[in-house]
Amino acid sequence: MKISDALRTTFPCFSFEFFPPRNDEGTAALVETLTRLRPLNPPFVSVTYGAGGSTRQRTVELVSRFKVDFGIEAMAHLTCVGSSRADLRATLNRLAAAGIDNIMALRGDAPKGASEFVPSPDGLAHATDLIELITRDYAFDVGGACYPEGHPESPDLTHDLEWVARKVAVGAKFLVTQAFFDNIHYFAFVERARARGITVPIIPGIMPITDLRVMRRIMELDPRTTIPDALKRDIERRAENPEAVVELGVAYATLQCEELLRCGAPGVHFYTLNRSPATSAIVSALRITQPWLNARLPSPALAQTAAG
Repeated sequence: MKISDALRTTFPCFSFEFFPPRNDEGTAALVETLTRLRPLNPPFVSVTYGAGGSTRQRTVELVSRFKVDFGIEAMAHLTCVGSSRADLRATLNRLAAAGIDNIMALRGDAPKGASEFVPSPDGLAHATDLIELITRDYAFDVGGACYPEGHPESPDLTHDLEWVARKVAVGAKFLVTQAFFDNIHYFAFVERARARGITVPIIPGIMPITDLRVMRRIMELDPRTTIPDALKRDIERRAENPEAVVELGVAYATLQCEELLRCGAPGVHFYTLNRSPATSAIVSALRITQPWLNARLPSPALAQTAAG
């Protein structure tokens, strides 16, 4: 099923993101995670795309396995990093042959140690180029990434939004946000996007903070992603008690999701870090409280989020 169709028929849409493990042991653990999350009936899951050849191959293998063995729609991430146009087409052909219908098209990050992204010989320089290639020559449903607090390389939010608009103009059917920890950034981004004429569904990406190291890694990788001082302080206070960190992270993410769904978000895409307990607890709690039944849409612009 195309994800754009699922977003029209499933509300709210709870989906999960995984990364391809580097070895068979990690793959077995990921399959166990998916087995535990499967009863939540996600309309789709996604698998990220690494820079290494073996990891890339695992992405193709995993999305195929998830769809065939688990009966779950799987979206493969695809990046421009380290690939020529011929390489990209070869991967797209393998995914099409495997019956995959959905692609998350990304530029990808510069390799470690590089100061800026440099496309491969005969490669692509931007996510918009990749989206255009896919939508012109293939039948995949294509999604794009967006950054509520701005892409790290964008000089300002207006410049950043123009690149998002280009993604939609060349064929992106839906957008998934980078993880954020203060909902005001999502609401403000959607308002800007709707004012710019972007009408596709914008799915908020949520990452429960269940590990102090994860929080510090987020702060290190993208200084623009703000973590509220109160949350940061309380996570750090629990540094010697990992269970307490998990409890706080799950509680905070649940409150985030409740507000998002109450205010018209089309669903939530969970960055799981290949673990199931936190995500399972949050989705189960949301399905009990059903905050979307008491939806309060703050503005006509946000109302379009639910309608797509």
